[in-house]
Amino acid sequence: MADNADRYQHGEAHDPLVDETEDSREARSAAARLFDIRRVIGGLFVAYGLIVGLMGLFDSSAEIDKAQGVRINLWAGLVMLVFGLLMLLWQRLRPTEPPEPGAADER
Repeated sequence: MADNADRYQHGEAHDPLVDETEDSREARSAAARLFDIRRVIGGLFVAYGLIVGLMGLFDSSAEIDKAQGVRINLWAGLVMLVFGLLMLLWQRLRPTEPPEPGAADER
């Protein structure tokens, strides 16, 4: 306590309760990664791509004829699946950096 009292007397503002611990830093980092927009978009595109792609695999001949002989659901599903996987890969290779604790106060 004497050490902290000396800091306050010498004009050095330091509060030990405000210091960021390793656990809080990891929690902030995990929250930043969890709500990364690339994860949300990638996950939704993968899910929708799988659904649309499976619908395209089981299209009836009437639905294929309606699309002029092209299995449009299959192709659209594959494109959505690839895009979603690319978003998730991008998020994995370049993770977001968590914001610094005082960054919001500086604005």
